[in-house]
Amino acid sequence: MADHPCTVGALRDIYVSSLPADQATHNPILQVLQVKPIAGSPDAPERFRIVLSDTVNFIQAMLATQSNDLIREGRLQKGSFVQLTTFSSNTVKGKKILIVTTLTVLSDYPIREKIGTPVALEEMYAGQNPQQPAQNPNQGASNANAFYGNKPAPAPPTRNIAQSRAPAAATTETHANVYPIDAISPYQNRWTIKARVTHKSDIKTWNKASSSGKLFTVNFLDESGEIRATGFNQECDKFYELLQEGRVYYVSKARVNMAKKQFSNVDNDYEIMFTRDTEIEPCVDDSIPQMRFSFVKIADLEHVEKDAIVDAIGVIKEVGDLDKIVSKNTQKPYSKRDITLVDQSNTWVKCTIWGAQAENWDLPVDNVVAFKGVRVGDFGGKTLSMLYTSTMTPNPDIDEAHTLKGWYDGQGNRDLSTFQNHQALASTMGVAGGNKDPFKNVQQVRDENLGMNEETPDRFSLKATIVYIKRENISYPACLTEKCNKKVRMVDEGSWQCDKCNQMYPHPNYRYIMSVSVNDAFGQLWLSCFDDVGKMIMGVSADELHELHEKGEMEGGEYKLKEDALFTDALCRTYVFRVRAKPDTYDDQIRPRYQVTGAAPLNFAQEAQKLADLIKMYN
Repeated sequence: MADHPCTVGALRDIYVSSLPADQATHNPILQVLQVKPIAGSPDAPERFRIVLSDTVNFIQAMLATQSNDLIREGRLQKGSFVQLTTFSSNTVKGKKILIVTTLTVLSDYPIREKIGTPVALEEMYAGQNPQQPAQNPNQGASNANAFYGNKPAPAPPTRNIAQSRAPAAATTETHANVYPIDAISPYQNRWTIKARVTHKSDIKTWNKASSSGKLFTVNFLDESGEIRATGFNQECDKFYELLQEGRVYYVSKARVNMAKKQFSNVDNDYEIMFTRDTEIEPCVDDSIPQMRFSFVKIADLEHVEKDAIVDAIGVIKEVGDLDKIVSKNTQKPYSKRDITLVDQSNTWVKCTIWGAQAENWDLPVDNVVAFKGVRVGDFGGKTLSMLYTSTMTPNPDIDEAHTLKGWYDGQGNRDLSTFQNHQALASTMGVAGGNKDPFKNVQQVRDENLGMNEETPDRFSLKATIVYIKRENISYPACLTEKCNKKVRMVDEGSWQCDKCNQMYPHPNYRYIMSVSVNDAFGQLWLSCFDDVGKMIMGVSADELHELHEKGEMEGGEYKLKEDALFTDALCRTYVFRVRAKPDTYDDQIRPRYQVTGAAPLNFAQEAQKLADLIKMYN
């Protein structure tokens, strides 16, 4: 019994079998004999070449860049045993080579010196086409026997074709040089990629004094990465209808150029241009991924530079109205719509949708939506905007979307005012900083008589610290019917009635109606807060607070309230409050009432920037 895990004869089976290359041996186990970096241009991604052995033969293999971390972390090294997961066999300039897209390092087996005396696969099968079955069925076995001391060569590993990966649409003979996307470059030719179209643009036209024409772009995706392709004029006519989003194709005989990053949202240093020789053939293969994302959390957009292109995912919290704007440069009208997204970072951001997507928007709130290649803006704080190359996928079937939806249904479905946002806090100059609600201090609120306008309420933002919370009437018993929230009255023990809904309930749902005293460096104000803000300040719901109040107990001859610690902890905390001020009559006197419409803890990055801007005003 062998003292190693290698799949003996796997390389021979891959290259000589009449089966398609990716079915010849299902997930073979091989030993790594060498790991060597590949020299390339300074801008090219780092690549590695490895030598793999099945103890009888060895072969050179090109490793996909997504597995580079295995080498950097020292897990994949000379003497390791690996199991190939996704790979393809090729012959380049007469040399046999494996393109390894994904593999697993078998850490259960210790690193060892080279097992056996393997020879190059080319030497064993010199003169044969490795992609064709041997003309004499016994010839390959006879050659192999010579390397086993004239003993019968081991039988190829048992194959379970039903469990193998789905066969390609075309045979290996037709598409012999199938490369992963991240392995092609301007320095190679005679390659073929098998990839899925994840995005196809509309046809764009241009008319200049020197030329006119049309073009379209598509994004191709396989297990190793993505690449953008462009077709001009005749190629646009030839391939536009053929290439459809979501389908898989073989693509060959196209030109590989350095990528024009300003026109692409794809993370690849190269891009493809279709030529008159380009060949594209449909393929049926469900193993190719549907989409690849590299999401940035909404809170982390704070650290992303303006005009950067990112992928984002969030739950739709609000959908704005359709607006029409006119471009200053072209004087053309454009349709736009803003949607508000939230995620687990408890932050919201506005994303602008344009054109037909904005006009035909029909996705309701509480749905997950993923964006690929949206631009980051900084008008009034971080924002997102779709480009003509951006894609939007509602409720994608990916782990990130399922996790996000689970969080939202469990704890994220709450009022938007409880989320932080990226709006830059304006300075005392008012709305100059881009915030719709001007930032005020307490002295300015009083000096400007904010809240005394009988026609329209005044709105402002205020940074202040809570110094006192009024405990009396901090909550009220509310109706259990969703979105009713009207006060209910107790008819009998265990019986509460809502006059609006005309229903009886066994218990109420308590909701906050807090009055808090806040201070800043210029004075003091009383603010009225409702349920969502109250939950954020107290850290518990009004129901939980009421239950703690009812569970007070005697201690040392004095009645102790269990919620005391919560009130103590809520004091001396600073927030940014969004306030609506309007006149209120009390004891025949008119005075302003300051109602909190939203609040958020301090964002220290925004506060530091605000202070820095204030300092610059005096330089």
